[in-house]
Amino acid sequence: MRIWRSVVGKLWMTILLLVSFVLFILTILLLEFFQNYHVEEVEESLRYNAQKAASIIEDHADINMSIEIVSEILDDPVHSLVEMDDEVVFYSDELNYQSIQSAIQSSSTLSNVQTEERIVQDEFSSGEDFDNRYNNIMIVGAPVNGQDGQALGAVYVYQSLEAIQETTEQTTRLIVLAAAIAIILTTIFAFFLSTRITAPLRKMKEGAFEVARGKFDTKVPILSNDEIGELGTAFNQMGRQLKHHLDALSQEKEQLSSVLSSMADGVITFNKDCTVLVSNPPAERFLKNWYDEQEGYTKLALPPTLEELIIMVMQTNEEKIGELEVNGRSYAAIISPLYSGQSVRGVVAVLRDMTEERKLETLRKDFIANVSHELRTPISMLQGYSEAIIDDIPQSDEDRKEIAKVIYDESLRMGRLVNELLDLARMEAGHIVLNKEEVLVNEFSKRVLSKFKLGMNDSDIHLHYQTELDDHVNINIDPDRIEQVLTNLLDNAIRHTKIEGEITIKTKKDHHFIRFDVIDNGVGIPDKDLPFIFERFYKADKARTRGRAGTGLGLAIVKNLIEAHNGKIKAESKLDHGTVFSFYLPYQL
Repeated sequence: MRIWRSVVGKLWMTILLLVSFVLFILTILLLEFFQNYHVEEVEESLRYNAQKAASIIEDHADINMSIEIVSEILDDPVHSLVEMDDEVVFYSDELNYQSIQSAIQSSSTLSNVQTEERIVQDEFSSGEDFDNRYNNIMIVGAPVNGQDGQALGAVYVYQSLEAIQETTEQTTRLIVLAAAIAIILTTIFAFFLSTRITAPLRKMKEGAFEVARGKFDTKVPILSNDEIGELGTAFNQMGRQLKHHLDALSQEKEQLSSVLSSMADGVITFNKDCTVLVSNPPAERFLKNWYDEQEGYTKLALPPTLEELIIMVMQTNEEKIGELEVNGRSYAAIISPLYSGQSVRGVVAVLRDMTEERKLETLRKDFIANVSHELRTPISMLQGYSEAIIDDIPQSDEDRKEIAKVIYDESLRMGRLVNELLDLARMEAGHIVLNKEEVLVNEFSKRVLSKFKLGMNDSDIHLHYQTELDDHVNINIDPDRIEQVLTNLLDNAIRHTKIEGEITIKTKKDHHFIRFDVIDNGVGIPDKDLPFIFERFYKADKARTRGRAGTGLGLAIVKNLIEAHNGKIKAESKLDHGTVFSFYLPYQL
């Protein structure tokens, strides 16, 4: 059944129907023409013969002689019947005499042929003495008049129309033969067109399916220079252009995907119903954080603040900016509409994680406040004691010396604060220079610890050193910087440890690192303060310290020095049970 749906089948059926219709109309017209033409010819010939026979009978007094003349001039297939005074005096066709006589009597009498000729054309049914070969007969009658003009009888001339039927049948056979030949030629022509027209079309159809499957380099053969060949050329050009444009679109898509993936900001494209269409990794992390933040089984797909911004943008067709909090992090959201023609088809949201910026801004403000606070006290004291000296308030040399000592101590404190700020700034800017050398770990640690023991009384804090290392284990470090680290950690431990407390330094190997632990059994650090102790100017509760509080820069400097040595530091503490500071320095086995 595929051939009926193909171009060949449709073309073949169209031509067949056209040829059949033309032949059918032509057959009807030809048969009608031949039948009318032959009937008129036979009628005219019979009328002429009837008139001629009637004239002969009228011109001769001897009826027998005139009848003999009539029978001589009328040859087969023309037959005659002469009726005089309502009696048949002659008939030439004995076989069909009875049938002809009945037909003449039923359709024509002597009375109605007296003044004009009578034509009888009748269909006879088969009888016992009627030959089936004569189904269609034409009868023409002519009156025989006497000298006084009175009708004496009539001459009837008739002829079978079988010849006309044979002509019609012959014509029909010729037309049928012509139709068969036309159908065969049409079939040959249709399949010829298949090779010349539909074969290239099939190639283009196969090429189109290949292009639809993504093979854009498919080419169809050009078999001719006509319209079909031009169509094939256009198809090949279309395939090349389509491949070029798709490659360009693919490159642009890859570039856009790379740009979105490499962006630090989250980008989400939403449909009109707030469903996510496209998102990059930061945006996916944002959505995951929001999902994890919610509790229970019923969870919202988007934060309410973000959803409200999206709805406002779709309603107003204007860009909106807002801020939201998700899982403890701050985000700035910029929502812009996406257009499809003149209508909004969705929005694109750019989410920027502002947590670090907010944190840095807070640290900057805290830094300025802390520096101002740390400098204000010594400056105020310097100013006050200086005014006292200027106003000659101290009367004795001892009072002047005491005031000068306070001014000296506060200037040292200010110098120490400024130096620590400068060191920390250089470290964070990456300008620190390390003078590394090979140092024996045990010897170095004991030397640093001994410096603190000299200042301790027997009733003060007890210092210990424990090690799992051999005495020959050495490490490549800047000894001055690491001594500064240990000094800061020991100083913090002493200030936060009560009298009769204990502080221990432990050293051991930990994979590819040498681990230093500074352990005390002091007041400890609250859990809420522990994550922030390495930040600048951060101080725990000053009431929990023993003696003078520090500047809040020591641990920040320690962290930067350890990281400059490609190491790491951490702190563990339990309130009222003590604190452990552990730092790791790389060790080459």
